[in-house]
Amino acid sequence: MSERITPEMVTSRTLSDLGSSLAALERTTNELSSGNTILEPSDNPYGASQVIDLQSQLDGLTGYEKEAQNGISWESTASSAMTNIGEVTQRVRELLVEGANGTYNNNDLETMALQVEQLTESVKQDANTQYAGQYVFSGTASTTAPYETGSGDEYKGNSESVSRAVGPSATVTVTTNISTLLGSGEAAEDGKLLDTLRTIAKNMREGSAGQAALGTTDLQKLDGNIETLTQLQAISGSATQQLHTALARNEQLQTTITAALANTDATNIPSASVQYANEQAAYEAALRASATIVQESLLNFLQ
Repeated sequence: MSERITPEMVTSRTLSDLGSSLAALERTTNELSSGNTILEPSDNPYGASQVIDLQSQLDGLTGYEKEAQNGISWESTASSAMTNIGEVTQRVRELLVEGANGTYNNNDLETMALQVEQLTESVKQDANTQYAGQYVFSGTASTTAPYETGSGDEYKGNSESVSRAVGPSATVTVTTNISTLLGSGEAAEDGKLLDTLRTIAKNMREGSAGQAALGTTDLQKLDGNIETLTQLQAISGSATQQLHTALARNEQLQTTITAALANTDATNIPSASVQYANEQAAYEAALRASATIVQESLLNFLQ
């Protein structure tokens, strides 16, 4: 016995076909708008797991990139401060050489001593340089100023290392232990820069009695301090180079992973656009055909 095709069956099948056509059109629309072919895991379980893994790697690299950029800015700030300290130290050296030649009277030497004291404060101000609200020369005690203004020259930071993570199990140390250069002043008698500067000012005030030390022990100590500064600048420059290298490597990895992500999930825009146009034309044609085939109203169909 043959099955009888009723108007209700025709209507139901027509509506089902229209729904399928509309669903295909909507999917292509979503692919074009999102730029992704995998809209949910069930579309491509293996591809979806790859997308999650690649995106996780990309997110991690973005974090490492920020760390490297932060480290570069940190080192740039420290380097600029050390350059200023170097310029100040050279100016003190000029005063030291002038004061040691015996052609200046006690008043002149007193004036020079005042200049050295002012330059000493300038050195301490540079040592208190901050980046993003943190003191770059305080070690891990980055919320504490390394040196207080005034006569107190004790170093307030620590020698703990500060580093930036620039990759999996890869870090770059950005610490500059400024205390190896500046020390803790005359009270510490450590022969470092602040001790040397205080001693120079003291010997200048002693007039002819201190002139012999200016051109001998004071000059030797100051030159030794300048050499220490040069070494710190070299270490900082090496760290900056490491950070730039890590950043470049990071960018290359991001490019590679982004390409892999695109190959796995990115929509082929030209192809999808053609598909969208075809599906839209087919859906509109189906609507017109259905209007002719299905004569009953929706109310009649439901009844």
